[in-house]
Amino acid sequence: MRTSHTVVAGLAAATALAVSVAGCGGSHTSSPSQSGSTTSKASAQPTDYTNLLIQATDIDAPVPFAASPPTQNPNGQPGIATTFSTQDNSHAIKDTIQVLADPGAATNALTAAKGSQAGAIKAPSTDAAKVGTGGTALSGNAPDHSKGVTILLFTEGKAFVTLEFDGPIDTLAPQDFVNDVGQKQDDAIKKGLGG
Repeated sequence: MRTSHTVVAGLAAATALAVSVAGCGGSHTSSPSQSGSTTSKASAQPTDYTNLLIQATDIDAPVPFAASPPTQNPNGQPGIATTFSTQDNSHAIKDTIQVLADPGAATNALTAAKGSQAGAIKAPSTDAAKVGTGGTALSGNAPDHSKGVTILLFTEGKAFVTLEFDGPIDTLAPQDFVNDVGQKQDDAIKKGLGG
């Protein structure tokens, strides 16, 4: 008698287990589309390029600069951006790094940017800069005469960098300072992208 109760109990447990497994299998068969969308969402996540940015402590200036929180994918492009500014906001450095498909695309972005700075600088003077590849510095006053602006453009591998130095009207960032910040930014990109 005990054996038959054990067998019956075992059969009942096996049946419950089979129903439970079938139930799991049933819900599992309805989830491939869910897991597929989860996988595609995970692969669509943007890369975090925060490690490419310099730090506020890298800026060697008479007054300290503080960094704003980084902006991922500025202007909808893969990359990172931040703004460093003095406590009184009289000086700011806008640091934008776009990470493109390859060095050729970065060079194309640099070439396009050289001709599109009229909105930031009225009649800019242009000088070569010894930073990265194709380093170019444009400087002058903002079109609304609200500030003096120097923009450093360069590429490093597949990265295209725009560093905009803003200060009081008729006051441009010294070229040595611009080059120093640019070189530190270039070094951070080399390290971060393994170049």
